[in-house]
Order: sequence, then C-alpha cells, then structure tokens
Amino acid sequence: MSAFNNKEFQHNRFLRVYLTAAAIVFIALWIFPVRRLFFESGVRWFYILLFASSSSALLTPLMIAIAKRAGIVDNPGGRKIHATATPLLGGVAIVVSFIAALMSNMILDRAEIAIMACGFVVALISLADDWKNIRASYKLAVQVIAAVVLVIFGVSLDIFPIHTLWGSFLNGAVSVLWVVGLTNAMNFIDGMDGLATGVCMVIAGFLAIAAYQTSQPFMGWIAMGMLGSCLGFLPFNFGLKRPATIFLGDAGSAFMGFVLAALAIKADWADNNPIVSFVTPILIFWVLIYDMAYITVERIVTGKVKNFREWIDYVGTDHIHHRIFAILQDKRRTVFFILFLSVTLGINALILRNARTIDGILTVVQAFFITVIVSILEYFGKKTKK
Repeated sequence: MSAFNNKEFQHNRFLRVYLTAAAIVFIALWIFPVRRLFFESGVRWFYILLFASSSSALLTPLMIAIAKRAGIVDNPGGRKIHATATPLLGGVAIVVSFIAALMSNMILDRAEIAIMACGFVVALISLADDWKNIRASYKLAVQVIAAVVLVIFGVSLDIFPIHTLWGSFLNGAVSVLWVVGLTNAMNFIDGMDGLATGVCMVIAGFLAIAAYQTSQPFMGWIAMGMLGSCLGFLPFNFGLKRPATIFLGDAGSAFMGFVLAALAIKADWADNNPIVSFVTPILIFWVLIYDMAYITVERIVTGKVKNFREWIDYVGTDHIHHRIFAILQDKRRTVFFILFLSVTLGINALILRNARTIDGILTVVQAFFITVIVSILEYFGKKTKK
C-alpha cells in the first residue's frame, strides 16, 4: 500500500478519484454475471478495454513504488528534459495489463499468442536495459529473433508472391524490417511526458476502427487491449500542470511498438486493392516512420554516423519532439502537435477503406507534403531561434 500513501497521490485529488474508480471497475469485471453480460452481448472489445485500463491504472502506483525502491529511475541531465528522477517501470504495468486483458477474453488464436509471447520477450530484454543499461546491439538481436519467430508463426506480410521461395523470403524480410523498425521508432519518440503513450493510443485506436470496418475481431481485441492499457497509464504519465510521475521506460515503448507493428501486418486491410492495403498501415504509423527516416538521413548526411553500429548506438536530440519543441518551446504543446499530426494522417488511412488505387497513391503524396511542411517549419524555426 506504500504506493497509495505516496505524497504525489495524497495531494492529487484527480488521481485518488481515478484510482478509486479503476478499483470499482476492476472488481465489477470479475463478477461472473457482469462478465457473461459483456460476452453474450457481443461487446468483448469493451470488456477488454475496461479490464486493460482498470488493471493498468491499479498497477501503475505499485510500479512507481517498486521502481523507487529498486532504484530503476531515469535521472535528469544531458539530453534529457525532465527535472527530477522519475521511475521507469511504467511499461511493466502496460505489459501485464495488456496480456491479462487478452487472457481474460478466453479466445486466443495462434498469431495472437505469438504476438503476446514475442512482445513479452522484447519487453524483458528492454526491462533489463532500463535496469542495467545493456548494449543496444543485444536488444536489437532479440528484437530481430522475436520478429523472425512471428514470421514463422504466420504473422507476415504478403506483398510478394507467397507461393514462391523468393516471394516468401522477401515477405519475411520486409516483415522483420517493419516490426524491428517500428519497435525502435516507438522507443525513439518516447522523449516527452505522454508522447509515446499518446501516439500508441492514436495508432491502436485507428487499428481498432479498421478492425471494426473489416470485421476482424482478433485484431480489434488486441488493439483495444493496447488502447486500454495505455489509457489506464496515461494520467500518471501526462498532466496538464504536473510532470509525469512515471515513465514507460524501454520496456514499455519497445513492447508497444512491437505489438502494434505486428498487429498491422497480421491485419487484412483491403484484399481487393493491394496498393490501398499497403498504404493504409503506413499512414497510421506515419509519424513513427517519418521520424525514423528523418533522423537516419540527417545523421548520415551530416556525418554524425558512419556505419550501422554507430547508428544503433547514437543518442541525440534530433527527433521530431526535439525539433518541434525548439519551435514551440513548450513540452505539452509539442506533444499535442505531434498527436494531432498523427490523428490527421490516421483519418486519411480510414478514408482509403473503399478508395481507388489512385486515391491511395495521392493520399501518400499528401502525407509526404504534410511532413515536408512540418520539416520546413522545423528548419526555419530552428534558424530563427539561433
């Protein structure tokens, strides 16, 4: 109970009320008639959402207490923009609540089990990094192995002919690149209070809507589990007046990126139109893809990195949130700007549901020009500040 006696919770009325409501919801969900009512009414997704959000909310204060006692905190200094030592075990609350919510649903398919198991392994190696600071190459190796296991279990793209050896190989290779790339992109964007959590919620929300539109219950359940876990955690990670009381840590951001990336390639987007099927998830994940592409090109062009090893070890202040912050000079405005950008592009993805091929191509071009506009603002804003 030490977590609930913490001064941060005693002096924050909202969090006290929030935790009380979460406890009531969580207890109610375990009452058999309530559980059966959700399942028989065809709203399992809502049960998963409530289970994930309430359990995540209740676990987070416990993680704060454990992190402080174990010394698993993120200390200020260097490129970091927070002012006080902050617990790093928020991701554990996300992982546990997400898996527990899907298990409580009692319906799991082969791919869903693979995503949860591989995501858990990625979270474990990232948790070790939060605790002991292991080498980036070790984490990357585990992520690649986990992504390969996903492909073996059938979680793979089908861009190339699946009945040929070369097609199967390329599908697997692109799938691994997609999952590993977005796993690290989510980790890279986790640099401000609520940013990675918010971006994850936006992506999971659009994936859930797409699942409803295309009648894919398993995809919807996974998306709602992730959305709920982040929703329960968010009030501790983002406040309009107070700084975050806990961070995701690498365990949280890597797990979220891995699961969402895997879910995107598990989904059926538009069987009758391969271009739209390819473009839709790209738009939903566009902010992460854009940030990863921008820093890679910028670091190579400027000579900051000269090889792959330097690239994975490089730590800088050139990510999208750093660049936008340099213009807006306010962390919360920066977070909202990036979230609104992500929502804008996600809406475009939903519009493509029944679009023509040319519409899909034009939407990608539009997304490109939106990010060009953002890049121009970043560049001249930075020059003006100088």
